[in-house]
Amino acid sequence: MQITIDLPPELEQDLIRQAEQSNIPLQTLILQALRQITQSPSGFTAQWPEPILSYQGVPDFPAFESYRDELIPPSEIELF
Repeated sequence: MQITIDLPPELEQDLIRQAEQSNIPLQTLILQALRQITQSPSGFTAQWPEPILSYQGVPDFPAFESYRDELIPPSEIELF
């Protein structure tokens, strides 16, 4: 199958640069990206970005768990 798409120039240059840096053909790079997206259950990678994983929080800020007792439970919806 052959599909033709119009890419913004900056995206095209980014893809070409990445293919050159990876030393693979541009078509292979695009196929790998499409396979990764289509094979992932949600269409995206399941891994959180490193800044999120390494976040330590603010030392002077109280932990969220300290407020747990003050939370209002959700109201139950009457079905009948």
